[in-house]
Amino acid sequence: MLPNPVWLADIISLPTGEGWLYLAAVLDLATRKIVGWSMRAHMRTDLTSAALMMTNQQQRPGAGFICHSDRGSQYAAEAYRAQFVGMKAIASMSSTGWGTR
Repeated sequence: MLPNPVWLADIISLPTGEGWLYLAAVLDLATRKIVGWSMRAHMRTDLTSAALMMTNQQQRPGAGFICHSDRGSQYAAEAYRAQFVGMKAIASMSSTGWGTR
């Protein structure tokens, strides 16, 4: 499988001696490699936007690729989703979880 057809995006929280650190990562499903990431002391939209920007700059995918994430507010934010328009990409989100039905 060629790289870049589908990316997966997620956030993990990491405890540190100075508090929580949040890591947003983007994984290329074809190669199983982390192709972009960002770390911040918060979980605002610029955390996920920076990871997506790094991924786009390094991978330079063609139009029509898919980036899948959960329905977190960082991924649903207008600023994050606007990046997909410029990248000519398709945003994909999981269905709602059990606790929100």
